[in-house]
Amino acid sequence: MLALIEITPWHWIGFIACVLVFIALDLGLLRRGSHVVSFREALAWSALWFSLAMAFGGLMAYWRGHEEATEFVTGYLIELSLSLDNILVIALIFSAFRVPAEFQHRVLAWGIIGALAMRGVMIAVGAELVENFSWTLYIFGAFLVFTGVKMLFEKKGEMDMEKNAAVRLVKKIFPITPGFEGQNFFSKLNGKFALTPLALVLVLVETTDLIFAVDSVPAVFSVTRKAFIVFTSNVFAILGLRSLYFLLAGAIGMFRYLKAGLSLVLVFVGAKMLLDSHGHPPKWYQYEISTVVSLLVIAVVLTAAITLSVVVARKEAKLAGGK
Repeated sequence: MLALIEITPWHWIGFIACVLVFIALDLGLLRRGSHVVSFREALAWSALWFSLAMAFGGLMAYWRGHEEATEFVTGYLIELSLSLDNILVIALIFSAFRVPAEFQHRVLAWGIIGALAMRGVMIAVGAELVENFSWTLYIFGAFLVFTGVKMLFEKKGEMDMEKNAAVRLVKKIFPITPGFEGQNFFSKLNGKFALTPLALVLVLVETTDLIFAVDSVPAVFSVTRKAFIVFTSNVFAILGLRSLYFLLAGAIGMFRYLKAGLSLVLVFVGAKMLLDSHGHPPKWYQYEISTVVSLLVIAVVLTAAITLSVVVARKEAKLAGGK
C-alpha cells in the first residue's frame, strides 16, 4: 500500500491556482460581452464540474485513502444539495429585478468569486474553532437541527426587495441609476458615481450565499474536521452553481418536495454532530455514524425528494391535460 501524501501549503496553492484558471474559463472572464447561457451549454458545464469533482475524489483516494475520498464526496454532495435552495432564491432575485437573461451570467460570475472568498474565510475560522474548541461542533449540530426543522415548516413567500437590509444600506450609501446600464455594475448619475440595479442584484446574491453558507459550511464539518476537504468540497459545489442555475432555474418550481428533503438532510447532519463523541470519551447517548452511511442516507433522501416531486408534477400535468 502506498504511503499517504501529506497535505502541504503547496497543495493548497496548487488547488487555488487551478480554481482561478477554471473560474476564468467557466465564468466568462476571458470572454467579452454578455450572452444568454443555453440549456445545452449549462448541461455541458454541469457535467464537466461534476466529472472534475469525482476525478478529484479519485485523486483523494490515491493520495489520502478511501476514507478521506468518501468524506470529500459526502461533503460535496451536502454542499451541492444545499445549493439547490440557493438557486431558487437567486431565481426570485432575478425575477424581482427583471434582470435580462444575457446579464445573469455576469452577476453569477462575480457572485461566485465573492462566494469563494467568503467561504474560504468562514472555513478557516470554523476549522480553527473545531481544532481548538471541539465542543463548538455540538453548537453547530444544534444549529443545523434547528435550521432544518425551521426550513421544514417555513412558508413560501414573495421577496420584498425594498425591505431587504442589504438593499436599504447600499441605497443609503450610493445613488442608484433608474435602469440597467448594459452589463455594467457602475455608472454615473448627474455626473456622480452611481451603482446600477445590476450591482444591487450582485449584493443580494452575495448576501444570500453568505446566509446559506452559515448552514452549509457547518454541515460539512459533520463529515470531517479536515479543512482541506471542507474547502475543496465547498469550492467544487460553488463552481458548479452557475451552470446548475441555468440548468434548473426554469424547472426548479416543480421540485416541490426538495425543500423538505433538504431540511431532513440538515436535521440528519446536525443529529450526527450531536451524537458524535468528537474525541471525547463516549457517553450513553453518543453514537458514531460512519461517513459511508451518511453518504447513503443523504443520497437516498435527496433522490426520494426529487423523484416524488417529478412523479407528482407529471400526474398533475396529465390530470390538467385531461380536463
